[in-house]
Amino acid sequence: MPGTSRRQFLKQTTGVAAGTVSWLALGNAPAFAQKRELTFLSWNHFVPASDDELRKQAEAFGKQAGVTVRVDTIAHLQLPAKWAAEAQAQSGHDLRLCGGADPFLYEHQLVDMGDVIDDLGKKYGGWYPFAKEGSHTGSGWKAVPWFWISFPATYNTAHFKQAGLEPPKTWAELLHHGKILKKQGNPVGIAISHCADANTTFWSVLWSHGGKVLEADGKTPAINSDKTAQVIEWYKELYRDAMEPEVLSWDDASNNRCILAGKCSWIHNPISPYAAAVSKKMPIADDISHHASPGGPAGIHSAPPINSIAIWKFSKNQDVAKDFIKFLFRKENYDAFIAASQGFNHPPLKNLADHPIWSQNPKLAMLPKEAEYAHERGWPAKPNAAVQLIQVNYILPDMLAKAVNGMPTKRAIAWAEEQVKLAGQGKLKQGGA
Repeated sequence: MPGTSRRQFLKQTTGVAAGTVSWLALGNAPAFAQKRELTFLSWNHFVPASDDELRKQAEAFGKQAGVTVRVDTIAHLQLPAKWAAEAQAQSGHDLRLCGGADPFLYEHQLVDMGDVIDDLGKKYGGWYPFAKEGSHTGSGWKAVPWFWISFPATYNTAHFKQAGLEPPKTWAELLHHGKILKKQGNPVGIAISHCADANTTFWSVLWSHGGKVLEADGKTPAINSDKTAQVIEWYKELYRDAMEPEVLSWDDASNNRCILAGKCSWIHNPISPYAAAVSKKMPIADDISHHASPGGPAGIHSAPPINSIAIWKFSKNQDVAKDFIKFLFRKENYDAFIAASQGFNHPPLKNLADHPIWSQNPKLAMLPKEAEYAHERGWPAKPNAAVQLIQVNYILPDMLAKAVNGMPTKRAIAWAEEQVKLAGQGKLKQGGA
């Protein structure tokens, strides 16, 4: 290897030093020093392939934008503590998953997303009404609705055919049908327990009967009403004549197991049992189908899980983070996101809801329409800390459990009203999830 003279060495190192001084003076680092990392904290999706597709799209965006994109996912029950820690430390991920009251609880720590909302809304036919309910706070759009999960009725067509019944269009019809189906050996399955499904179904039934838990101001309890009493009486009769006692101890997977085992005739649930039956090639997949969530005197209402994406104000990558969100909503990318989830992920934008995964399967064709009935929990109030406490402490399922176990309806409602008041005052401890 040829040697390097002292003069050559000085000439080379001087040139390097001069170049270094020039980019330091200009405030511009060379490419190797400018590589940025964009980070996103999300949940472990119930359909793992959906997370695989998200990471694939993150890598593609990173190559286009000249950044590294890291997607971290953890169990959904661990997310609240993680978000609280990042907010306290003012450090952590750039982007974060949001749900429920999160955009309101962290309103002043999240970047305004109005420009992204306007851009995507114009491109893809506008947002469904629930989008504004959950992401637009008093100070503007604090999150971008990302996807929601339909919550239709899942039923066993063979059980209904054997009983000579059509799928119920109302909760009253479900009660009527359920009595017949239970005598046939195929009970209805609605959780009255400490699980997310129990909360979700109660909101739907209550709203469909014209009831509400809070007034629109988000502070005044409204649960003590004749409408709530009607709903409790309906639950009591359904529990006694159409269900089994096991629903009092169900978790979120119990109703899935019940219908996949061929026992339950009807459950209120996302399409996960059907998807599992198809992927595992279970014979019962042929018998499982879906219909719209039932309605009541006040129409059809649904409280599906609704997820959004927000950006922390402490992020140093706010502009590229917004570009990443827009990238995820490109039609070809969102279509792939839907397909990877087997139809589990639904778009909050109207013109993205035409995916063939729904239109070409009669068992799924009605699912996108559920968006027209969707609300955030707490409606007509906006999501807030009180709603969050009502949810995580399972006040609503506990009210039902007390009633079906013998407590007079008025006493059960009075107990729930007091709990709702305490939630509004922030005096309830943070319970489960």
